[in-house]
Amino acid sequence: MDAIDRPLRRRPPASVRIADVRYVLAMHVVAVLALDGVAAFDLSVPGQVFGTTTTSGNVPLYEVRACTPPGGAETSPMLGRMRLETPFGLDALATADTIVVPGHEDVRAVPPAEVLDALRDAADRGTRIASICVGAFVLAAAGLLDGRRATTHWSYAKALARRYPDVEVDPSVLYVDGGRTLTSAGVAAGIDLCLHIVRQDHGSATAARTARRIIMPPQRDGGQAQYIRHEDPPDDAAALQPTLAWLETNLHRPLTLDDIARHASVSVRTLTRRFREQAGTTPLRWLSRARVHRAQQLLETTDLPVERVAAEAGFGSPVTLRAHFARSVGASPLTYRNAFRARTPSS
Repeated sequence: MDAIDRPLRRRPPASVRIADVRYVLAMHVVAVLALDGVAAFDLSVPGQVFGTTTTSGNVPLYEVRACTPPGGAETSPMLGRMRLETPFGLDALATADTIVVPGHEDVRAVPPAEVLDALRDAADRGTRIASICVGAFVLAAAGLLDGRRATTHWSYAKALARRYPDVEVDPSVLYVDGGRTLTSAGVAAGIDLCLHIVRQDHGSATAARTARRIIMPPQRDGGQAQYIRHEDPPDDAAALQPTLAWLETNLHRPLTLDDIARHASVSVRTLTRRFREQAGTTPLRWLSRARVHRAQQLLETTDLPVERVAAEAGFGSPVTLRAHFARSVGASPLTYRNAFRARTPSS
């Protein structure tokens, strides 16, 4: 049954506009699978992100359900074990549009057979399945990551690759979007992944609105490389935040590496090294991503012609914008605008 055919699950606010009713009809169900020893923070992330995502008319777009296997589950002992009580069991995975598997305390434990079977059945139905942190071990145990690129917390990456050699483990990124199967790195990277899913489903403006509510950047650039412990960690005085903020306000300018290094009062070589250490990418790659994000926002929230969007985002010409946009987003600017302007009611 298509999402639009589902019965109304929640009563919309009295002030809801007719244009928003279709969003309620299409309520997207997110099942969060809590195994025994689940990390409490990981468990709460999908609720914090999807549970606070709404239309501009404040109509919820997702319904989040915590699910446990038979016998229930307890959280990890970090804050003292807490017993989870939820009306949803593994059968709830069969009706979910998206399943999220949070991290848990013992990656060496083999998940129950009924859990792995439920995940495989969901994958066969085309359900989107995502993991947070070491939840990737559960997806790998179910065979859902075989032959795929995936990530997990950098300190567990070698263990994941060793135990599941058919998985291409990338410890350098915050998350990996493999289509119907997605994985994220440790802790806060789960927020990055959930916001990415919101952005895929409802566009950059909706994701940005959700990010503001949870006081989180709409999208963090770079990867885990910026968090992995090095023998010579970067000097706190060399933090890039002032330079990143300056870049955000000057995206429209034709900036070069020399311009950025001059603002940071360092050489180009030092600038590049600090970007790799602290942002996990190069200065120009960070700049290109930031410009694509700006273009996405303008395409969704304004009627500016593509030529003007290209100029405002710093790409100079529509041809350059289209090339960068296609490489990053996988669609042309006009295709993106038609998709997300049509799905986002005006304020």
